[in-house]
Amino acid sequence: MKALRFLTVAAAALLGMHAHAMDPRFTDANGDMVADAPKDAKQWIDPATLVFAYTPVEDPAVYAKVWQEFIDHLAKTTGKRVQFFPVQSNAAQIEAMRAGRLHVAGFNTGSNPIAVNCAGFVPVAMMASKDNRFGYEMEIITFPGSGIEKVEDIKGKRMAFTSETSNSGYKAPSALLSKQFNLEAGKDYTPVFSGKHDNSILGVANKDYPAAAIANSVKQRMEGRGTVKPDQTKVIYKSETFPTTGYGYVYNLKPELAAKVKEAFFTFNWEGTALAKEFNKTSPPQEKFMPITFKENWKVVRDIDSAMNVKYTCK
Repeated sequence: MKALRFLTVAAAALLGMHAHAMDPRFTDANGDMVADAPKDAKQWIDPATLVFAYTPVEDPAVYAKVWQEFIDHLAKTTGKRVQFFPVQSNAAQIEAMRAGRLHVAGFNTGSNPIAVNCAGFVPVAMMASKDNRFGYEMEIITFPGSGIEKVEDIKGKRMAFTSETSNSGYKAPSALLSKQFNLEAGKDYTPVFSGKHDNSILGVANKDYPAAAIANSVKQRMEGRGTVKPDQTKVIYKSETFPTTGYGYVYNLKPELAAKVKEAFFTFNWEGTALAKEFNKTSPPQEKFMPITFKENWKVVRDIDSAMNVKYTCK
């Protein structure tokens, strides 16, 4: 099975460009692995309305309300109108930024390298606890009574992934199943794609999927809302800790505006907000935005891409 055959070309077609190779229209003179702002001021954008999108791992309708207080703060800090864009897929989110329709965003862990290299995304922040703990683990889950007690028991069964751009929903577990457990997709198990982590989690909880690879932070939030009960699923594998969603802006924002967007993340007061209520359900709790760099914090994800021989084509 080809790694990303279900993706649209603009999002992450894996044909002909080495992983982490930046689209030729971008430059990286300082070697920080993200696109530099254009030197020509005529190429800067200064939109009257900033469009913000959160990674589509869960129901966009839920997160429009969760993000409203931050959106209000972003508007106040930048002096711009801000619109929440409820994207339905990772591909659509990447394509929107690449086309100039999306200015500020949170891209999920696995999509970050594609967004950086193909859409000019500049990640600057990540959610963390007050003492700077962050991240999540990939889990392979099943339901009680499924007959799956360990990873090897997935052989001969269906395995749910989210989408091919997802780190925990596809890339990391695919590499794990192949390298560590000698289980090959299409030969030893049947891969199916749910589209989102919540779909995979609900699919296992409702016994539609025998097993699924998911981000445990999403499962924790769903359990916190009562969408699923802890006893509906069980964990048969838990990975090392990965960085979570990276937040930032498109490379060609007017530099003064980009600085204001960055400021908004680090001056947002989480206390008593819907954002705090939703994201404090994870372990570690998410209580602030902390500074990050793509070069440092996404090395483990880039290493997984390299191990899977992932290549990007940006069109």
